[in-house]
Amino acid sequence: MLKHVLSVVIGLCGIGGAFFPPAAQAADLTELEQKWLTAAWPVIVYAKALQLPLDIIVQPEMKANDVPLAMGYDNGRCKLVLSLRDNPQAEATLAGVDASRHRLLIETMAAHEVGHCWRYAQGKWHTLPAGFDKARDKPVAANTAQAKSPAIREERHEEAFADLFGLAWILHFHPEQYPQVYAWLQAQRSDPSLPGSSHDTLAWVKLAQDRGHFEPASSLFEQAAGLWRQGLRNEELN
Repeated sequence: MLKHVLSVVIGLCGIGGAFFPPAAQAADLTELEQKWLTAAWPVIVYAKALQLPLDIIVQPEMKANDVPLAMGYDNGRCKLVLSLRDNPQAEATLAGVDASRHRLLIETMAAHEVGHCWRYAQGKWHTLPAGFDKARDKPVAANTAQAKSPAIREERHEEAFADLFGLAWILHFHPEQYPQVYAWLQAQRSDPSLPGSSHDTLAWVKLAQDRGHFEPASSLFEQAAGLWRQGLRNEELN
């Protein structure tokens, strides 16, 4: 998760409430940046319609360990940051995936990040729902000291919520593609290097394998929150 703010902001100006896609706004974007922004655009428009405090930032130069798409925060606003130029992770993220599905997976990743923004904008960042406060300090059986860190656990909870929101997004807008997106995310979260890290969210992702486990709710965020709370309860019991 980025903690700093970067330059080269892509404006979200529009006419009559309609936001223009990136190709119509910034001719100096690279082809890869336009590809990712175009794929993410439905999620960005959705977020702006909800009046989430979202800005888009494109890094002219990447730094070590920058991921292609991330969410940062500054002065009460969310910063959707793209770090694609000369970034090998941009290709690695979609390695082995047919090009025809790139747009859908980038959209899923953008939804994941907007899930973070919603939590932040609601003032719920690193907080648990009512009834789960004691779980924060409960010892967790794990193979690494890092996995027992309260800070890592808080980050993991946020990543789990964002994963579930990404899946809820796909279920709502692309239901026919849900099995493929789910399989991709499950493979991502099954990486053997993840256990004990902030992205060790497989326990939550597994809850969404059956799309019927998402219960109807007033919003996609609340729909994700239902499974998220179930995962928190399971974590308390283990």
